[in-house]
Amino acid sequence: MLGPILLFSSLFFSAVLSQSTVPLYGQCGGIGWSGGTTCVAGATCTKLNDFYSQCLQGSNSPSSTVATTTATTTTKTSAVPTTTKASTTVTGGGTVGPTLLPNYLWIRAVAAPNFHKYLQSYVPGTATDAVLGSASTAGQFAITNGKLTQLTPSGALLYANVEPRADSTVVKLKVSWQTSSTTSGTFEWSGDALIWTVSGITRPNNAAWLACTDAVEGQVLYANLGPYAYNTPSGCSDQTIHFYNAATADV
Repeated sequence: MLGPILLFSSLFFSAVLSQSTVPLYGQCGGIGWSGGTTCVAGATCTKLNDFYSQCLQGSNSPSSTVATTTATTTTKTSAVPTTTKASTTVTGGGTVGPTLLPNYLWIRAVAAPNFHKYLQSYVPGTATDAVLGSASTAGQFAITNGKLTQLTPSGALLYANVEPRADSTVVKLKVSWQTSSTTSGTFEWSGDALIWTVSGITRPNNAAWLACTDAVEGQVLYANLGPYAYNTPSGCSDQTIHFYNAATADV
């Protein structure tokens, strides 16, 4: 008798989990997805690719489709860490290794043409522009007190800095890594999506980023001040970027 009761309870709670409301910018579908598929009020579950559908707001999003799920193993996200190592100088460069360290996260894009390209420095582990690039050179990140930090091999931290807006006609702001935080604004997680807000600028989508092609540096990251997937600047692609906490930076 106890066996059927436990089985029923397991199925009941699984059903509740699958029907839970997904927050804005959270994952709501995709091949292998077993979590919630219903977005919060005002958001629509939007298919970005076969493996990832996301809750997006506004009428400028593409048409809504939830990708078919199959019985495959998925990596569950845990509580987002916010601790970092304290240090002041950066020497050398390079990556901190192929295995994710405690209290850190990978950050990657989930939409074409940068599907599963990872956030990093143009020159890995140095104070250069923020780019989306190969999993083999992926950076490891944490958010502390609204600051997005990247760990370097020396144990020092680099800080994500968003350039100031020159005037109201500017629609994108470059992100770079520096040895100190001089930028205004706040980095946060919304679900697993990275968002940035700043006083004085109202963004249609706080999780909207742009990856813009540079002949030398590749896919350079910008904060998108305009609508997501609407009036995209020439040479750029709309992106949202998300933390990933598997042991390795999978492609």
